[in-house]
Amino acid sequence: MLRITDQISIEDWEITEQFVRSSGPGGQNVNKVSSAVELRFEAERSPGLSGAVKARLRRLAGRRWTKDGAVVIQVSEERSQARNREIARERLAELIRRATVVPKKRIRTRVSANQKRKRVEAKKRRGEVKALRGSVGEE
Repeated sequence: MLRITDQISIEDWEITEQFVRSSGPGGQNVNKVSSAVELRFEAERSPGLSGAVKARLRRLAGRRWTKDGAVVIQVSEERSQARNREIARERLAELIRRATVVPKKRIRTRVSANQKRKRVEAKKRRGEVKALRGSVGEE
């Protein structure tokens, strides 16, 4: 079981991990050991997440969200399989934590009549200054 917050935890059946060969550094070790991890979390079927959290998770996951409603996280940063697995689980937990935060509702504000008046006056003053810059008459 993976604990996300006090209220949210993910059961082991919701996560599947697949280990594949990693590219990058590691010498001959890279050809022998499947150290990269592909973590798949069945978010759409998860009973621990509310509908709103799932919707936010879908938006946050972006390309990592599959058509069948799963979040796929791939990690191949370390040479150790265990460490890559740890990193993938941490990333999933962080993604879900970010999805639990309810965005603050935007309150529409209006420009006050006084501010509008000040803006128009400033424009008029600026226009007068520019009008005085015209060509100098014959002297």
